[in-house]
Amino acid sequence: MVTCVVKNWQGEEVGEASLDLRVANPDNAAHIVHRALVRQMANARQGTASTKTRAEVRGGGRKPWRQKGTGRARAGSIRSPLWRGGGVIFGPKPRDYSQKMNRKERRLALRTAIDSRSDDLIVVEDFSEQITRPKTKDLTSALARWGADTNEEKVLLILPAKIENIYLSGRNIANLTMISANYLNIYDLLNADKIVASSQALQIIQEVYGD
Repeated sequence: MVTCVVKNWQGEEVGEASLDLRVANPDNAAHIVHRALVRQMANARQGTASTKTRAEVRGGGRKPWRQKGTGRARAGSIRSPLWRGGGVIFGPKPRDYSQKMNRKERRLALRTAIDSRSDDLIVVEDFSEQITRPKTKDLTSALARWGADTNEEKVLLILPAKIENIYLSGRNIANLTMISANYLNIYDLLNADKIVASSQALQIIQEVYGD
């Protein structure tokens, strides 16, 4: 079980919140989290890189010069991979990089990743009413008061849902990533230096991933 201090809009400690998740065995926790991370990054690849072989490059059907007697090396096509404008040897072709992982394993890896970041987790009270209009300065100031300075650290902000004013306030902050509690992923959890979650988002995480 993870116990965190809850802060208010001003950055003052106002209570505690807990998160109880079933995590992987310490002996293989790193392995399963690594597998889930590699899977996510591999599945994000488009796999559309493509080159042409000597058979696919336009032209090159006629032998450029006779086989013998010219003093030059023998050549059968101007589209040889050795020539400029020729085909590519062993170049990339469109392929599927996606990897499979059982749903139970994926969820276990995600819970383990959340638990491993407990020291960097900051829980705050619901602050949607504090930002009544899109204002980047207000959000960056609040994050700094909570202990997550976006000028020096990569911050992941977990919200209960997409809140328009908060989204518009934070979309231009370079080191800030915003995500809904029910759309968590391994990469964002591990990539952030600090994780800020609202108390409502923490409840959703417990409900969705607490099995």
